[in-house]
Parts: sequence; structure tokens; C-alpha cells
Amino acid sequence: MCELFGLSSNRPVSPGELLCRFGARGGGTADNPDGWGLASLEHGAFQLTKEPLPAADSARFKELCRQTHSSLILGHVRKANPPTARVLANTHPFRGACCGREWVFAHNGILADANRLDGPGTAPPLCTASGDTDSEHAFCVVLDRIAAAFSASDAAQDRGWLDVLAHAAETLASHGRFNFLMSDGVHLIAYGHDRLHGLADARAALRLDGAAETAVIATEPLTEGPGWHVFEPGELRIYRAGRQIARFITHPRALAPAGELPRTESIVSDSGQPAPLKNGASP
Repeated sequence: MCELFGLSSNRPVSPGELLCRFGARGGGTADNPDGWGLASLEHGAFQLTKEPLPAADSARFKELCRQTHSSLILGHVRKANPPTARVLANTHPFRGACCGREWVFAHNGILADANRLDGPGTAPPLCTASGDTDSEHAFCVVLDRIAAAFSASDAAQDRGWLDVLAHAAETLASHGRFNFLMSDGVHLIAYGHDRLHGLADARAALRLDGAAETAVIATEPLTEGPGWHVFEPGELRIYRAGRQIARFITHPRALAPAGELPRTESIVSDSGQPAPLKNGASP
């Protein structure tokens, strides 16, 4: 049921073998044959490459395994469940604009009645899905709620937009399975509703020196051995330049009372605060 790959680092790195192993799970070593996509940050903007084909059979994906060199990477291999057309519009990651930044998003799971999950947000909606997946609709809901935070308070200028994001993830996950990776070009946001792993020592796996701070996230471990740690159910992690800067625990199966946000735990000092967003929809 789809798989995710994410990388955040304080400098550009080449994921090489790890990325190739992830691609093999797109119809080779795992049953995810319905498309693939890879977003990598280059010169301050995302380069997004997608094909509605098995990654395991894609010559382009094999090229990207060798060529990708970036500090922020988000990848997806697709299993269309429930069945939707194998077309580019339904292929992850999806791209959108919000609050002065360009965002990319990829999802693993199923959301029941996704088109009914809009809830409070901007009017008119900030984002409209171009395909027919529940995943892209969920992405639009998340962006819409982040943007709406600006009309409610100034909290989105600091850490408040992460609180809004965590609450949106909790709400959406209460309607099905909602594991996702998301990025605004600064942060790597990883939500493990019920299926996500982090690599304990990414520097060793990527053969990096001690100055590199790097985080790697994947749906399933991409190497053998005990080096991967499973996310706690409902766990949201936020990384910046390879460093985990915040952590939230949500409770999607029992929604918090109205107005309450999920329990949160700060991981690092104020020096690791998320970058403030800008009011508005366009980068």
C-alpha cells in the first residue's frame, strides 16, 4: 500500500544505494507497481520527477539513483488502493503553494470519504486536487488549514503552524490510515500513523563524515540489521537540516476535545525553531 522515502541533511548528500533499494520496492521487491515520484531540492527549489510506471522497471529512476545529490529528498512508490487510474495526475509526490513556500507531499494509506474532510479552512480553498486520489485531497486539506491559521492568530509566524499541522494530521488519520511525508523546502515533516521507520545512523549508512547531520525515513527498512526504529503510533517528527527539531504525539483514534491540540514534546532548544511562514498562498 505505497511506500515513502525521505531525507534531510545539513548539506547535499547522495543517497545512492538506499534510493536504489527504495526504487526496487516499486514493483520489484514489493508490490507497489503503479507509479513513482521523486522530489529533490536543487538551488532552492524542488525538482519533481514522476512516472505512472513501476520504479523497479524505470530507466529514469535508475539514473536518479546515481545522479541525485541533495539536502532534502522526498520519494514515493505507489500501490493504487483503492484502484484509481495509473496516470501522472494520481502519481505522488504532489506539489502546492502556501504561505510563501512551495510544498511537496506523499501519502501511504487509505482515507474514507476523503472528499468530505475539508472542515474549516480558507475560503475559497487554497488548493484543488487535479487527480482523483484521497492522498492529494488530504494534501489540500492540510495546506488549507495551515493557511487558515494566519487569519486566526500570529502563531503561524513561529511554531504555531506546526501545532496546526499536527492537529490536521490527527483529524485526517481518524478517518483511515494516514502516514505521510511533506516538505516546504526547509523542513522534512514525517507522520507515522501506523507504519514508518527512521534510520538510527544515517551517516554510517551513507558513508558520511562526522560533520554531516542527516536523517533518513522510510516506510520499511531498506537495509538489513537493527538500525531502523519504528515510529510510535501517531508520531509526527519535524527535521531541519538533518536535525530533529520537534516531535508531536497525536491520538487519531480518539479525537482530542474541540480546541485541544495533541500532546507535544520539544526535542531541541530554541536554536532549532522552525522557520516562520509568510501570510499568503503564493511563494
